[in-house]
Amino acid sequence: MRVLALGAFALVAAGSVFAEPRGFNVDDLVNLDRVADPRLSPDGRQVAFQLRETDYAANKGMQSLWLVPADGSTAPRRLTAKGATSVGPRWSRDGRSIYFLSPRSGSMQVWQLPLGGGEAMQVSDYPLDVGTFQLSPNGQQLAITFEVFNDCDTLECSKKRLDEVAAIKASGKVYDKLFIRHWDTWSDGRRSQLFVADLGADGRAEAAPAWVSKGIDGDVPSKPFGDESEYAWSPDGKTLAFAARIAGRSEAWSTNFDLFTAPADASAKPANLTDANDAWDGYPLYSHDGKTLYYLAMSRPTFEADRFQIKARDLASGATRDIAADWDRSAGPLQLSADGKTLYTSSDSDGEHPLFAIDARSGKVSDLTGAGNIAAFSIGANGYVFARDTLTSPVHLFARTAKNGGEKQLTKFNADKLAGITMGAPEFFEFKGWNGERVEGYVVKPWNYEAGKKYPIAFLVHGGPQGAFGNDWHYRWNPQTYAGAGFAVIAINFHGSTGYGQKFTDSISGDWGGKPLEDLKQGMAAAVAKYDWLDRDKACALGGSYGGYMMNWIAGNWTDGFDCLVSHASIFDNRFMGYSTEELWFDEWEMQGTPYEQPANYERHNPVNHVKDWKIPTLVVHGALDYRVPVEEGIALFTALQRRGIESKFLFFPDENHWILKPHNSVQWHNEVDAWLKAHLE
Repeated sequence: MRVLALGAFALVAAGSVFAEPRGFNVDDLVNLDRVADPRLSPDGRQVAFQLRETDYAANKGMQSLWLVPADGSTAPRRLTAKGATSVGPRWSRDGRSIYFLSPRSGSMQVWQLPLGGGEAMQVSDYPLDVGTFQLSPNGQQLAITFEVFNDCDTLECSKKRLDEVAAIKASGKVYDKLFIRHWDTWSDGRRSQLFVADLGADGRAEAAPAWVSKGIDGDVPSKPFGDESEYAWSPDGKTLAFAARIAGRSEAWSTNFDLFTAPADASAKPANLTDANDAWDGYPLYSHDGKTLYYLAMSRPTFEADRFQIKARDLASGATRDIAADWDRSAGPLQLSADGKTLYTSSDSDGEHPLFAIDARSGKVSDLTGAGNIAAFSIGANGYVFARDTLTSPVHLFARTAKNGGEKQLTKFNADKLAGITMGAPEFFEFKGWNGERVEGYVVKPWNYEAGKKYPIAFLVHGGPQGAFGNDWHYRWNPQTYAGAGFAVIAINFHGSTGYGQKFTDSISGDWGGKPLEDLKQGMAAAVAKYDWLDRDKACALGGSYGGYMMNWIAGNWTDGFDCLVSHASIFDNRFMGYSTEELWFDEWEMQGTPYEQPANYERHNPVNHVKDWKIPTLVVHGALDYRVPVEEGIALFTALQRRGIESKFLFFPDENHWILKPHNSVQWHNEVDAWLKAHLE
């Protein structure tokens, strides 16, 4: 059992002891400032970071850059204006300026801001938006990515073609291979590609960058969420390593990313280093002497939730060894200590997401941060800085230095916004789930908890399904919004969840409605038996994506379990999903074949086959731009509910994808869900 320590704002925020106590709500959630992307200066004395502030009236977030001393001696100060978008702060090699991305010139370009005073200078001025960038080790070049047409030789050619297509009156598009669309965007034939631009004496990028990844039919970085951690400079600045999946005609059912190296001047074609592995290789990192390439690798093709093993490749011989082979966790992108002896990464682990230090030679693993979710980190010459959030606190920056070894909090944003708010107290618990095996979950008390009273239950089911509900702060499925409305929360990390070993994660594949449902039932029973303030007679279940699938599965297979359901972006028909989702590798792994090869696997736990048994009132939510789980799944679900005469509503967002992101839409989502729960639990 873990009773979690409450964060800085968990009870009554400092300086607000006279504020009227209240619970946390969605208006609080969408208006919080969000700290991200901390970067230590070369001398380790300062931290640049990104802050998202909400302009609720304009229905958007505004990104700006800030600076704070790494010793926390003074408060953070703003570097860029609140209204002008500035993202991705990266230090110059001498630490005197910061490079960043901004669309302030009319398109997304690289800028440089001198810290000694003066205005930001536009470094790049290209006809296409810059996607990502990295400064070279000597500070004289930029690795930079653009979305281009691969048969165009110049950036200007790609821009001209885009303009020509935009001028065509006919709207039809012809495709002859997948992807035709991905996440929330339809394909227009462009690929994200890696270039290198020299910086002139004036610090500006040259007009015609070298096309380093030319000839690669794939995206560098990957879409839709890839970033510059998918490519890396060699220490001498002569080579770039990058990850790419060769598309061909199999892109939609392949996870075969390989690592390539290419000269920074594009004088030779990229060379494939990991062609022998048909699974995912990625996230390269050079050793300081340039002799070793560290990277992450999966071992099972087409399985996106396989364990990422840390590898070390001797670049002279090609010999590769595993690092921390017995560490049963999936590593994230790596960083290296100043002395080159220690690798740093973060990973899900027993409901937490700590920062880990791994000895590059022995593989010894040390947990550096313990409780909480490490959202980002930066390793410096004399210590490190990290962004941490918990179930009771949004992200704050913390620093540790080799000098004192202690932890120093650097930011205290949102103190005024959270004044007087009482957070619900969380607690992790364990129980015996499927087959008597250990399963973990947590409960959260309502903000106004009083001993001796019972409270209605919001039973949350996470998506993925290879994900986890952990000790973190979430902007879409935040338990505090339910606790703040007076509900108790139960969340179970059922078989298939991450952070409990790869065998536990693997166990859901081919068994979506089996072990997880058993764990959810046993978890509910265990929680109610352990915590006498949970009212089992008043409970609603909620979930999105796989969690939404589970709502639909519960509707026909746990028919007396809940007073209501909320099914967001959910899978209603497994077979239809197998043909209509964009990333086909996901369903084909989970169902152990294609719908035409293994139809029985898709039908085994298919919610559509149990509609006749439904009776639980259900709120259905879906976005039109959801191409992961197409909106037709939500429409079909609502149609089935209506045709059965079951109380139901359909909340439809024409401008949202798999997630609900816009501030006003998020408020509407939460208000509709809250009203649905209260209508059935009060």
